[in-house]
Amino acid sequence: HISYNKLREILIDKDMRKILAEVANVSSASIAKLTNDENVTTDVLVKICNELKCNVSDIMEFIPDEEPE
Repeated sequence: HISYNKLREILIDKDMRKILAEVANVSSASIAKLTNDENVTTDVLVKICNELKCNVSDIMEFIPDEEPE
């Protein structure tokens, strides 16, 4: 699955948690999905990266599913 913990940390550091949707021009529904580590479109990720001037790898992390033993 995908984790957006890195994005949350950046937003806290930049004090942008409440304004990201507005400044990046993304919907509040997309922000809610990010908050819950749900899938969003690459368009949303591009808008956020453009606003934060960062790379996708700076805001998200792939976490492999655990394999059953």
